[in-house]
Amino acid sequence: MARVKGGYVTRQRRKRTLKLAKGYFGAKHLLYRTAHEQVMHSMRYAFNDRRKLKNNMRKLWIARINAAARMNDLSYSKLMHGLKLANITINRKMLSEIAIHDAKGFTAICDKAKQALEK
Repeated sequence: MARVKGGYVTRQRRKRTLKLAKGYFGAKHLLYRTAHEQVMHSMRYAFNDRRKLKNNMRKLWIARINAAARMNDLSYSKLMHGLKLANITINRKMLSEIAIHDAKGFTAICDKAKQALEK
């Protein structure tokens, strides 16, 4: 059987990996084996962190809503419960945006939630 040398295809694959490893520290951007290991780890981190980002954003929205709600004499949990009782369905992202950019509008929403809680 004839000998198969790692020619064009292998070189292209290795170049592609080293290109992805550009900017890594030390041997991780120079040597194929270490570069390949690091690129695989990096891709795993990127995949996982795209999902973690959604959690982090939700935490940020809740913190913002809580801060704005406390300025209107409500806690976050009471605000959300009041909104549910008042049949106001608005997601946390939009509620956070309203809290940041439209203080009067957020105060109106808080007042509706307070009224629903008093009933």
